[in-house]
Amino acid sequence: MDSHGQYEQRVVWAVVGTGIGPLLLAATREGLVNVVFHATGEVRDKALERLASRLGTRPVEDPGSPLLAEAIRQVEAYFAGARRDFELPLDWSLISGFHREVLRELAAGVPFGSVVGYGTLAGRVGQPGAAQAVGMAMGANPLPVVVPCHRVVESDGGIGGFGGGLEAKRHLLALEGVLPEPLF
Repeated sequence: MDSHGQYEQRVVWAVVGTGIGPLLLAATREGLVNVVFHATGEVRDKALERLASRLGTRPVEDPGSPLLAEAIRQVEAYFAGARRDFELPLDWSLISGFHREVLRELAAGVPFGSVVGYGTLAGRVGQPGAAQAVGMAMGANPLPVVVPCHRVVESDGGIGGFGGGLEAKRHLLALEGVLPEPLF
């Protein structure tokens, strides 16, 4: 506790190797707060600086932390093909408003092995004309993979964009059986 009787914010992080490269996982007492792609060197350092700025405390590397242990276990199981759903507490404090609403609907309503169009997802949150805004929400997702923005595709069958890169999106969709595995 701090001098005002409040619990100090604690942010812990670890990097986990996955089939799409290293992911930085960060958690608070509330739950998993951030997942960052390509988490080596400068990318990792900038992500940690952003977290410190946004959350008001310096993240501490602590892969053995109870705040991270279950998230690490579930991410590793997902990439091993042994887990289809994430059952983790999530800290939504890095996102708000329409973006949060869309991401919560995505997490709750688009299961493993399925995809949804940007426009369809917009309609599910009562904004049928907001496909582009849904795309912006996907790009702002602080919890990719766990909140599965890779499952959102274009209505014409195109794969759409992805913050982790299109190869990562293809890999995730193949892992979930939506796309065939690449031949090489």
